[in-house]
Amino acid sequence: MAEPIHDKIKRSLQAAEGLYHRLVLLVGETGSGKTGVLRDIAEEIGSSVVNVNLALSGELLELTAKQRSLRLPGILDQIADQAQSPVVLDNLEILFDKDLQQDPLRLLQAISRNRAVVASWNGIMNSGRLLYAETGHPEYRSYDSVDALIVEMRGEGLGARGEK
Repeated sequence: MAEPIHDKIKRSLQAAEGLYHRLVLLVGETGSGKTGVLRDIAEEIGSSVVNVNLALSGELLELTAKQRSLRLPGILDQIADQAQSPVVLDNLEILFDKDLQQDPLRLLQAISRNRAVVASWNGIMNSGRLLYAETGHPEYRSYDSVDALIVEMRGEGLGARGEK
């Protein structure tokens, strides 16, 4: 029997404690159940889920385009500081906005240096490459090597909560 997704995430969090970047990415396509799994994990570990789109958009609203690009990493770090540990992040789409000129994976790695972070990644792993969006899409990202622990949401009969 396959290991439940919750157990994989908790085991990855423990393994991440000894790493340079204490980052666990929950990778899956839209509708794969990542949000439900993150909510369950956060509840189990005594944390809460941070909606990054909501938290960041409110902070960036009053800034100019240039200020947004410059200040976003610091604002994301402050949001992580205010969150319960380990930090659980969902709804990261704003980080991929091409106007913000950011590298989403590097942002997540930066905030995971001093704290454990579990984050959803709306994409797939394909032949060892971490992908976000389709080739040709303005927000498309492809990473060959990822300094993070990857837990994949697979469509192998998983329910909305990642359980068989």
